[in-house]
Amino acid sequence: MKQTLLTVLIAVFTCLLTACITEDAASDSGDIIRPGQQLPDFTATLSDGTTVSPSSLAGKVAVIAFFNTTCSDCRRELPVVQQIYETYPADQVAVVCISRAQGETDVGTYWEKEGLTLPYSAQNDRGLYNLFARIGIPRLYIADRSGTVRHVFTGGRTSFKKLSQSIDALR
Repeated sequence: MKQTLLTVLIAVFTCLLTACITEDAASDSGDIIRPGQQLPDFTATLSDGTTVSPSSLAGKVAVIAFFNTTCSDCRRELPVVQQIYETYPADQVAVVCISRAQGETDVGTYWEKEGLTLPYSAQNDRGLYNLFARIGIPRLYIADRSGTVRHVFTGGRTSFKKLSQSIDALR
């Protein structure tokens, strides 16, 4: 009985630790876009009605965050992204939140419940996400003013300080 319970607890704990980040393969970073590469060609309509693409982000430092509100690591990281959004002027730093396979109703409800004000793009599938990565959320991409990705943060433990230092180095 004790051995069975211990086995079940270990299995549950392991699943909880790996659910958001390592969905498919522990050794796969999931990267498609890496530092030094240009942002892929994409278009996303945000909740405030604006449309973003690499060309609309040109001249600004871009913070692109992929998330799903059912992911505990994402829920921990979204307030940090909100803080970045509130701290930096929109004409210098563009913050773009994009859901990975989560629709408007779920994302909008979560945003309202948590008091988030930054615009988001609710995507019903993984199409846009798959341009950037294969697995793992949350994922934050920091691109310079020319659209070159300079930093990729994964794991949901990125601090405001670390993100702001990365942004400040590119401004």
